[in-house]
Amino acid sequence: MTVAQALISFCIAAGLLTMVPGLDTALVLRTAAAEGPRSAALAALGIVLGCVTWGAAVAFGLGALLMASELAFTVLKWVGALYLVWLGLNLLLKPRTRFDIELAPVDSAPADRNWLGRGYLTNLLNPKVGVFYVSFLPQFLPAHVPAAPFIFLLALLHALLGVAWFALLIFATRPIARALKRPSVIRRMDRLTGLVFVSFGVKLALVRQR
Repeated sequence: MTVAQALISFCIAAGLLTMVPGLDTALVLRTAAAEGPRSAALAALGIVLGCVTWGAAVAFGLGALLMASELAFTVLKWVGALYLVWLGLNLLLKPRTRFDIELAPVDSAPADRNWLGRGYLTNLLNPKVGVFYVSFLPQFLPAHVPAAPFIFLLALLHALLGVAWFALLIFATRPIARALKRPSVIRRMDRLTGLVFVSFGVKLALVRQR
């Protein structure tokens, strides 16, 4: 896999996964509806900064480990593959029929309107983000490319995709919120994402040490 192929494949996969409804989407939609676009933009920026923080930690910690140890590579490969397949099968076999935007409550107290910090902590304190990055990002590492800087580049690309998605959410809050209340839309998104997870998990299991 060349660098160009890796970047294109990653952008397609990460773009799809960015749009899957979750806590981040709920927080941005709920903030946009209740507090306006400026607060929602700050919350979205905090979420993106959280992604970049996780990306840096994973890239420079994991990158050094992958390059130094074949055993670490093998263990991580199988743990990541099994984790992605498990996530994918759950989404395929048990797709959600509901996405509750109210899962991201808004506190009306003026002293608690630090939306940048709230978005950042929402992402930073979610260990699933780190686990996901460890499982997902190494699959797109081309042969003979330094692991740490390239994995961090992928994390930055994921952050940029997040910026684009959150901007769309903020400017189209009502239509998107209505769509995410349709059970058929949620089921299709979950199943499509589940298929992506399973396929990448299988692909990861077949990867060899660089």
